Amino acid sequence: MLNILSVDLEEYFHPSEVQNSIPQSAWPTLAARAETGTRLLLDLLAEHDTIATFFIVGWVARRHPKLVREILAAGHEIGCHSFDHRLVYQLTASQFRADTVASRYAIEDACGWSPKVYRAPSFSITKQSLWALEVLVECGFTHDSSICPIVHDRYGIPGFGRFAQLITTPSGPIVEVPVATVKLFSSRLLPAGGGGYLRLLPYRYSAAAIRRINRTDKQPACVYVHSWEMDTDQPRVASGVVSRIRTYGGLDGMHSKVRKLLEDFSFSTLTAVCTGAGFENRPLQVHELSAIG
Repeated sequence: MLNILSVDLEEYFHPSEVQNSIPQSAWPTLAARAETGTRLLLDLLAEHDTIATFFIVGWVARRHPKLVREILAAGHEIGCHSFDHRLVYQLTASQFRADTVASRYAIEDACGWSPKVYRAPSFSITKQSLWALEVLVECGFTHDSSICPIVHDRYGIPGFGRFAQLITTPSGPIVEVPVATVKLFSSRLLPAGGGGYLRLLPYRYSAAAIRRINRTDKQPACVYVHSWEMDTDQPRVASGVVSRIRTYGGLDGMHSKVRKLLEDFSFSTLTAVCTGAGFENRPLQVHELSAIG
């Protein structure tokens, strides 16, 4: 089965765990390393003849336009990952709109392509920020991958569907594509979509979860990695034991794990897998999401 592979392209100082330690005013003074991990990923993808969706932070696109053009020229899908990686539910609707427009312009200026797919920093479209879906539709986005149906201290809408779902907003529809989760012997879902879970857990866990989703649920799995997760030489700037484990745990093995994923499974872009697909559930009205869970 064709699964979805996505990349959150951001600097090593953009993750929420790190922003607690590094003020945004310091970003221009830090060593830029976005190209390092991204090029390692591009090489792996080319080696395995695979295309992916790259959700790009506008701050990076503005500083590395050539890299964005290379990603597009290699056949990958270009998506938006905010301008400076601020959590959506910490913004007002007008601030979110301005951030999204700024990021879209930065990406357009870099490569001439207007992104239609979006992922919020740290999956931060939650019940507090459902208004963001309508803003995305108004900004021209057709697909989003920001809602996780799990319990987490920073994000999640428990009870949301595990697979692609059409959501209707007052401004029009948008397809929501959650990252992979797996249901075992209880009703609680376990995350299996990549990122820190791929870094910190044994590879066999992620592989078994994807196979279960493909074979038992008969659905594609949406998997993601961060570009900086490929960069083992990045500065360790997060502070606090939990933040450092979440950010740097398992970095040394990430390259081999991504290679193994590409060897064991078939992947393509988000819209290649989801556009035109039939949805088993009826379209959800955006206001219905607040009653979920």
